[in-house]
Amino acid sequence: MRLLFLFFLLLSAPLSAQTLEAFSSDGCSAFPDGTLAQQELWLSCCTDHDYAYWKGGTFQERVEADEALRQCVASLGEPEIAVLMLAGVRVGGTPFLPTEFRWGYGWPFPRGYRALSEEESLQVEALAPK
Repeated sequence: MRLLFLFFLLLSAPLSAQTLEAFSSDGCSAFPDGTLAQQELWLSCCTDHDYAYWKGGTFQERVEADEALRQCVASLGEPEIAVLMLAGVRVGGTPFLPTEFRWGYGWPFPRGYRALSEEESLQVEALAPK
């Protein structure tokens, strides 16, 4: 139990600013980018969601990014798909696993949940897609 506590303490401890990797998106990760008839129907929703996940931030910012994904896909006439996608990102997007699609994946692992520092925000701005 003590080791588990120390592990999570390490993950949540503020560290000095680190170097952010260039933005990359894999679309909707392991999920289709659209329907059979419209194969990229919600791809832009996923790319926007990837941007939020790439830069990371607080737990609340992740909740907001996930909800924005749900709303975007639902606005395209796919509310059931939107709910399914929301469930997937809530389960699979944890920052506590070293996956390529975790919350804050642009930063070295482990990052956890924390607000971006001023220096980190400048890195995001410099590397943001134009």
